[in-house]
Amino acid sequence: MKGKLIIFSAPSGTGKSTIINWLMQEHPTLNMAFSISCTSRAPRGAERNGVEYFFLTPDEFRSRIEAGEFLEYEEVYTDRFYGTLKSQVEHQCDEGQNVVFDVDVKGGCNIKQHYGDRALSIFIMPPSVAELRRRLESRATDAPEVIDQRIARAEFEISFADKFDKVVVNDDLEKAKKEVLGIIKEFLISNP
Repeated sequence: MKGKLIIFSAPSGTGKSTIINWLMQEHPTLNMAFSISCTSRAPRGAERNGVEYFFLTPDEFRSRIEAGEFLEYEEVYTDRFYGTLKSQVEHQCDEGQNVVFDVDVKGGCNIKQHYGDRALSIFIMPPSVAELRRRLESRATDAPEVIDQRIARAEFEISFADKFDKVVVNDDLEKAKKEVLGIIKEFLISNP
């Protein structure tokens, strides 16, 4: 059976990665696998081509953009690209995997638009911007100006929430996990 697509977007610090990792580790019957993206950066540590990422040169990346091979992509810095190849997503779906995307709001909207009903888009919402700021500050990993940038970005991203199929407010992590699990199970069952 062909796999489906599950798209997650959220502002930084909302708990999205925690929820996704919990779903993938604790619910293997959902048969979820991350989409393997492309990047033009060099591999880090023990990263392997085709496992964590497909590593392309900036020129290879540009030629694939021109050929229309990406579902979504972004040039984060000059010559530093990230993107998702249509062919890789189709390959994973053909293998029966339910492909998980952890992407920014624009990428999420593009993927949903491309796949329509085959994709479920979920936006993880912080309880409030003030609570998001508190979470980011309590991590103690970012300078105040970086936190200010993340909050400004979060406000921009939250403006896209109504473009997603489902919005889950993470004011209680255990409750949010269960809500997302229920949404995904319903999607996988009701859309054979």
